[in-house]
Amino acid sequence: MSDATKRPLRADAQRNRDKILAAAVRVFSEEGLDAHLERIAREAGVGSGTLYRNFPTREALIEAAYRNEVARLCDSVPGLLAQLPPAEALRAWTRRFIDYATAKLGMAEALRAVVASGGDPYGDSRQLIQSALTTLMDAAAVAGEIRSDTRSTDMFAALAGIALTSSRPDQREQAERLLDLVLDGLRPTAPRPA
Repeated sequence: MSDATKRPLRADAQRNRDKILAAAVRVFSEEGLDAHLERIAREAGVGSGTLYRNFPTREALIEAAYRNEVARLCDSVPGLLAQLPPAEALRAWTRRFIDYATAKLGMAEALRAVVASGGDPYGDSRQLIQSALTTLMDAAAVAGEIRSDTRSTDMFAALAGIALTSSRPDQREQAERLLDLVLDGLRPTAPRPA
């Protein structure tokens, strides 16, 4: 059965799947490719059979865990915009982006193994993240909270640079400072006196 024709999971099955994916990110980040799937099942609070029913191969689990991280990041945008002014939503989202980048860095070895086996865990991730960022920046620009002449592609490049240099957990403080510098640069400039 193709993904498009699968029925939605029951609520308990979806909760189990979500717990497995969260545990997989943690364990693969800590142990890399050597992570035992039984440990992931144990940390998720499910049996090995449940894990293998959802993810028949290690590669399928790694790819799904990564794609889930991308989805969590991108799916957070509407909620952030509903709860916060747009510039604050953008600021909160950039912190989530660093969380995502930290998880991706931790899973790098496992993700490389998926690519080597012919998988494509990254698929549309860049496009999805760029779209989420564009939504946030457009809302903040319309509200007059950030400059309207800044491109979301430039902001994405800045975030990627911060992630490349400061996404390890022990670098979080530096990442926060760099994010603040970039976001402060987005503030609208006051007109110069004549």
